[in-house]
Amino acid sequence: MTLLTNWTESHTQSFQKDIMSFGHDLNSTGLFTDDALIALLDKHPSHMLDVCTMGDPNHALYPNKFRTGDFRDAGGKVILDAAKAGKVWVNVRRAMNVHPEYKEVLDAMYAGISERTGNKAFNANGGILISSPVAKVPYHFDKTETILWHIRGQKTMYLYPLTPDFIPDRAYEAAVSNALEDDLPYTPEFDASATVIDLEPGTALTWPMNQPHRVNNKTFCVSVTTEYSTVASGRRNAAMIANATLRAKFGANPSYWEASPRERYVKAVLGRVIKKVGIAHKVTVPDLVTFKLDPSAPDYLVDTDPYRRDF
Repeated sequence: MTLLTNWTESHTQSFQKDIMSFGHDLNSTGLFTDDALIALLDKHPSHMLDVCTMGDPNHALYPNKFRTGDFRDAGGKVILDAAKAGKVWVNVRRAMNVHPEYKEVLDAMYAGISERTGNKAFNANGGILISSPVAKVPYHFDKTETILWHIRGQKTMYLYPLTPDFIPDRAYEAAVSNALEDDLPYTPEFDASATVIDLEPGTALTWPMNQPHRVNNKTFCVSVTTEYSTVASGRRNAAMIANATLRAKFGANPSYWEASPRERYVKAVLGRVIKKVGIAHKVTVPDLVTFKLDPSAPDYLVDTDPYRRDF
């Protein structure tokens, strides 16, 4: 199965170093039609399915922060219809790994990249994103290497410089200390420095590890997002765990950006030790449900009193 359509030597040279797009043919698999997505949503484990909506778009630092929804009374068709008509963002986490027909495609995707880059060490996880025409993914970063494979609809990606002005040490440390959060503080002034890319079906996009970004949909969209860890991502995250722990528990004021390569390496080793012995700084924030899906309601959304997600 050949799924990469226009990879060149230039792509090989730029991979993992620069913002880079290339072509794919995932739509030809038939796994991303409405009927296929409804069947997938009906069978996917509920604890690996996130149905969210966007919060206050006017928040000073965290606009469009996601809210968690309860979808248990809704079947796959209602979830898909809500994504088409409402203000809903759906993440079918690890769908590309859990279900054999999708796993076959994920393996083919990365076999193609391995063949062209010579990297045989990929161990990718793949989720499927299904999102409304008005969906906005807030300003954030990914803790691993990431590729977005766009399949249906149009969306715009905004990618920002990988510097402490756009991803401060404290914000990175907060994210690696919290399993639920990877949002970053954002102000509209950042946009003057953004690289803006309009994504069409059949386009994949990748960018340097940890580069901050946000996404605005133009239409109903379906994409696959894949992530994989590398030695570099493991070292950087471990160093940030060390810095977060030193800051929170010992009053230190470390900086990853100002550290020398040797200091970063030492911090990475320290971070692994801290995590192994169980003293790493952690932020425990419950995942609170604040709405339910209801096909009879406007935008399919009904607000609820907050309660802890246990499904």
